Amino acid sequence: MQKQKKFKVVTLGCRTNQYESQAYADQLRQLGYSQVEEGDQADLCIVNTCTVTESADSSSRHQIRNLSRANPGARIVVTGCLAERAPEELVNLPGVELVVSNKDKEKLINLALPDEEIPEFEIQQFEAHTRAFVKVQDGCNSFCTYCIIPYVRGRSRSRRLEEILDEVRGLIRNGYKEVVLTGINIGDFDGAPSEGEKPVRLAELVRAVDALEGLKRLRVSSIDPDEVDDELADAILNGKNTCPSVHVVLQSGSNVVLKRMNRKYTREIFLETVEKLRAARPDFTFTTDIIVGFPGESERDFEDTLEIMDKVRFAKVHMFPYSVRKRTRAALYPNKIPPEVIQERKQRLLRLAEQHAFELRQMYVGQKRWVLFENDEGNKNGLASGHTDHFLSVVVESKEIQANDLIEIELIDNQPEALIGKIIS
Repeated sequence: MQKQKKFKVVTLGCRTNQYESQAYADQLRQLGYSQVEEGDQADLCIVNTCTVTESADSSSRHQIRNLSRANPGARIVVTGCLAERAPEELVNLPGVELVVSNKDKEKLINLALPDEEIPEFEIQQFEAHTRAFVKVQDGCNSFCTYCIIPYVRGRSRSRRLEEILDEVRGLIRNGYKEVVLTGINIGDFDGAPSEGEKPVRLAELVRAVDALEGLKRLRVSSIDPDEVDDELADAILNGKNTCPSVHVVLQSGSNVVLKRMNRKYTREIFLETVEKLRAARPDFTFTTDIIVGFPGESERDFEDTLEIMDKVRFAKVHMFPYSVRKRTRAALYPNKIPPEVIQERKQRLLRLAEQHAFELRQMYVGQKRWVLFENDEGNKNGLASGHTDHFLSVVVESKEIQANDLIEIELIDNQPEALIGKIIS
Protein backbone atom coordinates (compact mmCIF):
# COMPACT_ATOMS: atom_id res chain seq x y z
CA MET A 1 0.00 0.00 0.00
CA GLN A 2 1.38 3.38 -1.01
CA LYS A 3 2.18 5.68 1.90
CA GLN A 4 0.05 8.85 2.01
CA LYS A 5 2.16 11.91 1.27
CA LYS A 6 2.26 14.70 3.83
CA PHE A 7 2.59 18.47 3.52
CA LYS A 8 3.30 21.48 5.69
CA VAL A 9 2.53 25.12 4.88
CA VAL A 10 4.20 27.93 6.84
CA THR A 11 2.75 31.43 6.48
CA LEU A 12 4.31 34.75 7.40
CA GLY A 13 2.77 38.20 7.16
CA CYS A 14 -0.61 39.42 6.06
CA ARG A 15 -4.08 37.96 5.84
CA THR A 16 -3.74 37.80 2.08
CA ASN A 17 -0.85 35.37 2.56
CA GLN A 18 -2.99 33.40 5.01
CA TYR A 19 -5.74 33.13 2.42
CA GLU A 20 -3.34 31.91 -0.28
CA SER A 21 -1.71 29.37 2.04
CA GLN A 22 -5.12 27.96 2.90
CA ALA A 23 -5.85 27.55 -0.81
CA TYR A 24 -2.62 25.52 -1.18
CA ALA A 25 -3.62 23.29 1.74
CA ASP A 26 -7.08 22.71 0.26
CA GLN A 27 -5.60 21.87 -3.17
CA LEU A 28 -3.13 19.39 -1.67
CA ARG A 29 -5.82 17.65 0.37
CA GLN A 30 -7.87 17.16 -2.78
CA LEU A 31 -4.78 15.55 -4.33
CA GLY A 32 -4.62 13.05 -1.48
CA TYR A 33 -2.00 14.71 0.70
CA SER A 34 -2.50 15.06 4.46
CA GLN A 35 -1.19 17.76 6.76
CA VAL A 36 1.86 16.73 8.74
CA GLU A 37 1.28 15.95 12.41
CA GLU A 38 3.56 16.24 15.43
CA GLY A 39 6.50 13.87 15.05
CA ASP A 40 5.91 13.19 11.34
CA GLN A 41 7.97 14.45 8.43
CA ALA A 42 6.56 16.27 5.42
CA ASP A 43 7.18 15.31 1.80
CA LEU A 44 6.33 18.81 0.55
CA CYS A 45 6.82 22.08 2.44
CA ILE A 46 5.55 25.47 1.28
CA VAL A 47 6.77 28.73 2.82
CA ASN A 48 4.70 31.85 2.04
CA THR A 49 7.13 34.65 2.92
CA CYS A 50 6.80 38.30 3.92
CA THR A 51 9.18 41.21 3.33
CA VAL A 52 7.37 44.15 4.88
CA THR A 53 10.17 44.59 7.46
CA GLU A 54 13.72 43.33 8.03
CA SER A 55 12.30 41.22 10.86
CA ALA A 56 9.88 39.58 8.40
CA ASP A 57 12.80 38.79 6.06
CA SER A 58 14.72 37.19 8.91
CA SER A 59 11.71 35.18 10.09
CA SER A 60 11.10 33.90 6.55
CA ARG A 61 14.67 32.64 6.18
CA HIS A 62 14.56 31.14 9.69
CA GLN A 63 11.40 29.18 8.88
CA ILE A 64 12.95 27.75 5.70
CA ARG A 65 16.04 26.56 7.59
CA ASN A 66 13.89 25.05 10.36
CA LEU A 67 11.79 23.14 7.83
CA SER A 68 14.88 21.79 6.12
CA ARG A 69 16.28 20.51 9.43
CA ALA A 70 12.98 19.02 10.62
CA ASN A 71 12.06 17.45 7.26
CA PRO A 72 15.23 16.08 5.65
CA GLY A 73 14.56 15.10 2.07
CA ALA A 74 11.39 17.17 1.78
CA ARG A 75 10.82 19.34 -1.27
CA ILE A 76 10.65 22.97 -0.12
CA VAL A 77 8.79 25.49 -2.28
CA VAL A 78 9.08 29.18 -1.40
CA THR A 79 6.78 31.98 -2.52
CA GLY A 80 5.52 35.34 -1.23
CA CYS A 81 6.95 38.83 -1.10
CA LEU A 82 10.51 37.97 -0.05
CA ALA A 83 10.60 35.38 -2.85
CA GLU A 84 9.56 38.15 -5.25
CA ARG A 85 12.00 40.74 -3.92
CA ALA A 86 15.08 38.57 -3.43
CA PRO A 87 14.73 35.10 -4.99
CA GLU A 88 18.53 34.76 -5.17
CA GLU A 89 18.66 34.88 -1.36
CA LEU A 90 16.32 31.91 -1.07
CA VAL A 91 17.19 29.57 -3.92
CA ASN A 92 20.44 28.50 -2.24
CA LEU A 93 18.99 27.92 1.21
CA PRO A 94 19.05 24.25 2.28
CA GLY A 95 16.23 22.16 0.85
CA VAL A 96 14.76 24.85 -1.41
CA GLU A 97 13.80 23.28 -4.71
CA LEU A 98 11.57 25.95 -6.21
CA VAL A 99 11.01 29.70 -5.75
CA VAL A 100 7.68 30.93 -7.13
CA SER A 101 7.05 34.62 -7.85
CA ASN A 102 3.92 36.41 -6.65
CA LYS A 103 2.54 36.66 -10.17
CA ASP A 104 2.59 32.86 -10.35
CA LYS A 105 1.31 32.28 -6.81
CA GLU A 106 -1.99 30.78 -7.87
CA LYS A 107 -0.09 28.29 -10.07
CA LEU A 108 2.27 27.19 -7.30
CA ILE A 109 0.83 23.68 -6.89
CA ASN A 110 0.79 23.26 -10.67
CA LEU A 111 4.50 24.20 -10.78
CA ALA A 112 5.40 21.98 -7.81
CA LEU A 113 3.40 18.98 -9.08
CA PRO A 114 3.40 19.32 -12.90
CA ASP A 115 2.18 15.76 -13.51
CA GLU A 116 -0.98 16.15 -11.41
CA GLU A 117 -4.40 17.47 -12.40
CA ILE A 118 -4.63 20.42 -10.00
CA PRO A 119 -7.93 21.52 -8.36
CA GLU A 120 -9.06 25.13 -8.55
CA PHE A 121 -7.25 27.75 -6.42
CA GLU A 122 -9.87 28.66 -3.81
CA ILE A 123 -10.47 28.08 -0.12
CA GLN A 124 -13.02 25.67 1.32
CA GLN A 125 -12.12 26.13 4.98
CA PHE A 126 -9.81 28.20 7.15
CA GLU A 127 -7.85 26.00 9.54
CA ALA A 128 -7.11 27.21 13.06
CA HIS A 129 -9.51 30.13 12.52
CA THR A 130 -13.21 30.58 13.02
CA ARG A 131 -13.01 33.78 10.95
CA ALA A 132 -12.51 33.00 7.27
CA PHE A 133 -10.37 35.59 5.45
CA VAL A 134 -11.47 35.96 1.83
CA LYS A 135 -9.08 37.70 -0.55
CA VAL A 136 -11.06 40.00 -2.82
CA GLN A 137 -8.20 42.14 -4.18
CA ASP A 138 -4.42 41.98 -4.62
CA GLY A 139 -1.67 44.49 -5.38
CA CYS A 140 -1.45 48.22 -4.69
CA ASN A 141 -1.21 51.46 -6.69
CA SER A 142 -0.38 53.78 -3.79
CA PHE A 143 3.44 53.61 -3.59
CA CYS A 144 3.76 54.85 -0.02
CA THR A 145 7.37 55.88 0.45
CA TYR A 146 8.11 53.26 3.14
CA CYS A 147 6.43 50.32 1.45
CA ILE A 148 7.90 47.63 -0.81
CA ILE A 149 4.55 45.91 -1.42
CA PRO A 150 3.61 47.57 -4.78
CA TYR A 151 6.95 46.36 -6.14
CA VAL A 152 6.53 42.77 -5.00
CA ARG A 153 2.73 42.38 -5.31
CA GLY A 154 2.20 44.45 -8.45
CA ARG A 155 -0.60 46.83 -9.38
CA SER A 156 -4.09 46.55 -7.95
CA ARG A 157 -6.37 43.89 -9.39
CA SER A 158 -9.68 42.54 -8.10
CA ARG A 159 -11.56 39.27 -8.21
CA ARG A 160 -14.96 39.07 -9.88
CA LEU A 161 -17.99 39.56 -7.64
CA GLU A 162 -19.64 36.22 -8.47
CA GLU A 163 -16.40 34.32 -7.88
CA ILE A 164 -16.14 35.85 -4.39
CA LEU A 165 -19.78 35.14 -3.59
CA ASP A 166 -19.43 31.49 -4.68
CA GLU A 167 -16.42 31.08 -2.41
CA VAL A 168 -18.20 32.64 0.58
CA ARG A 169 -21.24 30.42 -0.03
CA GLY A 170 -18.94 27.40 0.15
CA LEU A 171 -17.42 28.62 3.42
CA ILE A 172 -20.89 29.10 4.91
CA ARG A 173 -21.84 25.56 3.82
CA ASN A 174 -18.72 24.33 5.60
CA GLY A 175 -19.86 25.92 8.85
CA TYR A 176 -18.11 29.29 8.92
CA LYS A 177 -20.11 31.96 10.70
CA GLU A 178 -17.77 34.95 10.21
CA VAL A 179 -16.12 36.20 7.00
CA VAL A 180 -13.46 38.92 6.76
CA LEU A 181 -13.06 40.60 3.37
CA THR A 182 -9.37 41.27 2.88
CA GLY A 183 -6.82 42.39 0.31
CA ILE A 184 -3.57 44.28 -0.05
CA ASN A 185 -5.46 47.55 -0.62
CA ILE A 186 -9.12 46.64 -0.34
CA GLY A 187 -10.29 50.20 -1.01
CA ASP A 188 -9.21 49.71 -4.64
CA PHE A 189 -11.72 46.89 -5.15
CA ASP A 190 -13.58 47.24 -8.45
CA GLY A 191 -15.06 43.79 -9.05
CA ALA A 192 -12.71 43.07 -11.99
CA PRO A 193 -15.02 44.49 -14.68
CA SER A 194 -14.64 43.33 -18.25
CA GLU A 195 -14.63 45.87 -21.07
CA GLY A 196 -17.95 47.66 -21.13
CA GLU A 197 -18.96 46.49 -17.65
CA LYS A 198 -19.49 48.85 -14.74
CA PRO A 199 -17.02 48.50 -11.83
CA VAL A 200 -18.39 47.01 -8.62
CA ARG A 201 -17.61 49.24 -5.65
CA LEU A 202 -16.57 47.84 -2.28
CA ALA A 203 -19.90 48.95 -0.77
CA GLU A 204 -21.73 46.78 -3.33
CA LEU A 205 -19.54 43.81 -2.46
CA VAL A 206 -20.23 44.27 1.25
CA ARG A 207 -23.98 44.39 0.63
CA ALA A 208 -23.86 41.32 -1.63
CA VAL A 209 -21.90 39.22 0.87
CA ASP A 210 -24.02 40.49 3.77
CA ALA A 211 -27.14 39.22 2.00
CA LEU A 212 -25.91 35.61 1.78
CA GLU A 213 -28.07 33.14 3.70
CA GLY A 214 -26.42 31.62 6.78
CA LEU A 215 -23.75 34.26 7.35
CA LYS A 216 -23.62 35.53 10.95
CA ARG A 217 -20.83 38.12 10.84
CA LEU A 218 -19.04 40.16 8.19
CA ARG A 219 -15.97 42.36 8.64
CA VAL A 220 -14.00 44.67 6.34
CA SER A 221 -10.26 44.44 6.91
CA SER A 222 -7.63 47.18 6.72
CA ILE A 223 -8.94 50.15 4.77
CA ASP A 224 -7.61 53.70 4.44
CA PRO A 225 -9.80 56.42 6.02
CA ASP A 226 -10.30 58.33 2.76
CA GLU A 227 -11.79 55.18 1.21
CA VAL A 228 -14.65 54.97 3.74
CA ASP A 229 -17.12 56.98 1.67
CA ASP A 230 -20.80 57.47 2.53
CA GLU A 231 -21.84 54.39 0.53
CA LEU A 232 -19.40 52.09 2.32
CA ALA A 233 -20.26 53.60 5.70
CA ASP A 234 -23.94 52.96 4.99
CA ALA A 235 -23.27 49.36 3.91
CA ILE A 236 -21.35 48.66 7.13
CA LEU A 237 -23.65 50.54 9.50
CA ASN A 238 -26.91 49.19 8.10
CA GLY A 239 -25.97 45.64 7.14
CA LYS A 240 -27.77 42.82 8.91
CA ASN A 241 -24.54 40.90 9.65
CA THR A 242 -21.83 43.59 9.38
CA CYS A 243 -19.84 44.12 12.57
CA PRO A 244 -19.69 47.57 14.24
CA SER A 245 -15.90 47.54 14.05
CA VAL A 246 -13.42 48.31 11.24
CA HIS A 247 -9.64 48.25 10.85
CA VAL A 248 -8.85 51.76 9.55
CA VAL A 249 -5.17 52.42 8.84
CA LEU A 250 -3.58 55.45 10.56
CA GLN A 251 0.24 54.93 10.31
CA SER A 252 0.88 58.39 11.83
CA GLY A 253 -1.12 61.13 13.49
CA SER A 254 1.18 63.82 12.07
CA ASN A 255 0.27 65.51 8.79
CA VAL A 256 3.96 66.20 8.19
CA VAL A 257 4.81 62.51 8.48
CA LEU A 258 1.75 61.40 6.50
CA LYS A 259 2.83 63.64 3.62
CA ARG A 260 6.38 62.25 3.73
CA MET A 261 4.88 58.76 3.73
CA ASN A 262 2.84 59.67 0.61
CA ARG A 263 -0.38 58.73 2.36
CA LYS A 264 -3.49 60.08 0.63
CA TYR A 265 -5.24 61.45 3.71
CA THR A 266 -4.65 63.81 6.65
CA ARG A 267 -5.21 63.40 10.38
CA GLU A 268 -8.37 65.49 9.92
CA ILE A 269 -9.74 63.03 7.33
CA PHE A 270 -8.97 60.13 9.67
CA LEU A 271 -10.86 61.77 12.54
CA GLU A 272 -13.77 62.70 10.24
CA THR A 273 -14.07 59.03 9.23
CA VAL A 274 -14.16 57.95 12.87
CA GLU A 275 -16.68 60.65 13.74
CA LYS A 276 -18.92 59.73 10.78
CA LEU A 277 -19.22 56.13 11.93
CA ARG A 278 -19.54 56.97 15.62
CA ALA A 279 -22.14 59.66 14.96
CA ALA A 280 -24.34 56.94 13.49
CA ARG A 281 -23.35 54.34 16.10
CA PRO A 282 -21.58 55.64 19.25
CA ASP A 283 -20.32 52.17 20.24
CA PHE A 284 -18.50 51.64 16.92
CA THR A 285 -14.93 50.43 17.53
CA PHE A 286 -11.71 50.71 15.54
CA THR A 287 -8.42 48.88 15.19
CA THR A 288 -5.45 50.33 13.33
CA ASP A 289 -1.80 50.15 12.16
CA ILE A 290 0.83 52.66 13.32
CA ILE A 291 4.47 53.04 12.23
CA VAL A 292 6.88 54.36 14.87
CA GLY A 293 10.16 56.07 14.02
CA PHE A 294 9.60 57.05 10.38
CA PRO A 295 12.61 59.11 9.11
CA GLY A 296 12.36 62.68 10.39
CA GLU A 297 9.62 61.89 12.93
CA SER A 298 10.03 64.54 15.63
CA GLU A 299 8.83 64.29 19.20
CA ARG A 300 5.97 66.62 18.23
CA ASP A 301 5.05 64.32 15.32
CA PHE A 302 5.01 61.33 17.65
CA GLU A 303 2.85 63.20 20.16
CA ASP A 304 0.40 63.94 17.33
CA THR A 305 0.01 60.18 16.95
CA LEU A 306 -0.57 59.71 20.67
CA GLU A 307 -3.14 62.52 20.52
CA ILE A 308 -5.10 60.69 17.81
CA MET A 309 -4.97 57.55 19.93
CA ASP A 310 -6.42 59.52 22.86
CA LYS A 311 -9.25 60.79 20.66
CA VAL A 312 -10.17 57.45 19.03
CA ARG A 313 -9.30 54.90 21.77
CA PHE A 314 -8.64 51.89 19.56
CA ALA A 315 -9.69 48.37 20.48
CA LYS A 316 -6.31 47.18 19.19
CA VAL A 317 -3.21 48.83 17.69
CA HIS A 318 -0.77 46.96 15.46
CA MET A 319 2.52 48.79 15.97
CA PHE A 320 5.43 48.54 13.51
CA PRO A 321 8.86 50.10 14.12
CA TYR A 322 10.01 51.69 10.85
CA SER A 323 12.20 49.33 8.84
CA VAL A 324 14.31 50.43 5.86
CA ARG A 325 13.22 48.69 2.64
CA LYS A 326 15.57 48.98 -0.32
CA ARG A 327 14.00 50.39 -3.52
CA THR A 328 11.60 52.59 -1.52
CA ARG A 329 11.90 56.40 -1.43
CA ALA A 330 12.00 56.51 2.36
CA ALA A 331 15.16 54.38 2.34
CA LEU A 332 16.92 57.47 0.90
CA TYR A 333 15.43 59.93 3.38
CA PRO A 334 17.82 61.66 5.82
CA ASN A 335 17.25 62.04 9.56
CA LYS A 336 16.81 58.36 10.39
CA ILE A 337 15.57 57.90 13.96
CA PRO A 338 18.09 56.23 16.33
CA PRO A 339 17.06 52.69 17.40
CA GLU A 340 16.97 53.65 21.08
CA VAL A 341 14.48 56.47 20.31
CA ILE A 342 12.32 54.11 18.26
CA GLN A 343 12.36 51.60 21.11
CA GLU A 344 11.37 54.26 23.66
CA ARG A 345 8.50 55.53 21.48
CA LYS A 346 7.39 51.99 20.77
CA GLN A 347 7.05 51.26 24.50
CA ARG A 348 5.16 54.50 25.16
CA LEU A 349 2.75 53.80 22.32
CA LEU A 350 2.14 50.19 23.36
CA ARG A 351 1.47 51.20 26.98
CA LEU A 352 -1.08 53.79 25.84
CA ALA A 353 -2.69 51.33 23.42
CA GLU A 354 -3.09 48.76 26.22
CA GLN A 355 -4.57 51.41 28.52
CA HIS A 356 -7.10 52.50 25.89
CA ALA A 357 -8.09 48.92 25.06
CA PHE A 358 -8.62 48.18 28.76
CA GLU A 359 -10.73 51.31 29.25
CA LEU A 360 -12.79 50.49 26.15
CA ARG A 361 -13.48 46.96 27.35
CA GLN A 362 -14.42 48.29 30.81
CA MET A 363 -17.42 50.05 29.28
CA TYR A 364 -18.88 46.66 28.36
CA VAL A 365 -18.72 45.06 31.81
CA GLY A 366 -22.25 44.13 32.85
CA GLN A 367 -23.46 43.81 29.25
CA LYS A 368 -24.51 40.69 27.38
CA ARG A 369 -22.76 40.16 24.03
CA TRP A 370 -22.58 37.38 21.47
CA VAL A 371 -19.08 35.89 21.35
CA LEU A 372 -17.64 33.80 18.53
CA PHE A 373 -15.17 31.42 20.15
CA GLU A 374 -11.92 30.85 18.33
CA ASN A 375 -10.26 27.98 20.14
CA ASP A 376 -11.20 24.82 21.93
CA GLU A 377 -8.66 25.14 24.72
CA GLY A 378 -11.61 24.66 27.03
CA ASN A 379 -11.12 20.94 26.59
CA LYS A 380 -7.54 21.29 27.90
CA ASN A 381 -7.31 24.04 30.49
CA GLY A 382 -10.91 24.96 31.17
CA LEU A 383 -10.76 28.29 29.27
CA ALA A 384 -12.29 29.34 25.96
CA SER A 385 -11.58 32.62 24.20
CA GLY A 386 -13.20 34.60 21.42
CA HIS A 387 -14.32 38.02 20.24
CA THR A 388 -17.48 40.08 20.37
CA ASP A 389 -18.80 41.78 17.24
CA HIS A 390 -16.91 44.90 18.43
CA PHE A 391 -13.68 42.85 18.27
CA LEU A 392 -13.24 42.80 22.03
CA SER A 393 -11.42 39.78 23.49
CA VAL A 394 -13.43 37.61 25.88
CA VAL A 395 -12.35 34.64 28.01
CA VAL A 396 -14.87 32.22 29.57
CA GLU A 397 -14.23 29.40 32.02
CA SER A 398 -15.81 26.41 30.33
CA LYS A 399 -14.93 22.89 29.21
CA GLU A 400 -17.94 22.60 26.94
CA ILE A 401 -17.39 25.52 24.55
CA GLN A 402 -15.92 24.53 21.19
CA ALA A 403 -14.25 26.54 18.43
CA ASN A 404 -16.82 28.21 16.17
CA ASP A 405 -19.51 28.31 18.85
CA LEU A 406 -21.42 31.60 18.79
CA ILE A 407 -22.82 32.07 22.30
CA GLU A 408 -24.44 34.92 24.22
CA ILE A 409 -22.17 35.74 27.15
CA GLU A 410 -22.55 37.99 30.17
CA LEU A 411 -19.41 40.13 30.62
CA ILE A 412 -18.68 40.13 34.35
CA ASP A 413 -15.13 41.49 34.71
CA ASN A 414 -12.25 43.11 32.83
CA GLN A 415 -8.63 41.98 33.00
CA PRO A 416 -5.48 43.41 31.32
CA GLU A 417 -5.75 40.94 28.42
CA ALA A 418 -9.50 40.41 27.97
CA LEU A 419 -13.00 40.66 29.30
CA ILE A 420 -14.13 37.83 31.56
CA GLY A 421 -17.49 36.34 30.74
CA LYS A 422 -19.89 33.64 31.83
CA ILE A 423 -22.45 31.66 29.90
CA ILE A 424 -25.97 32.96 30.42
CA SER A 425 -27.87 30.18 32.16
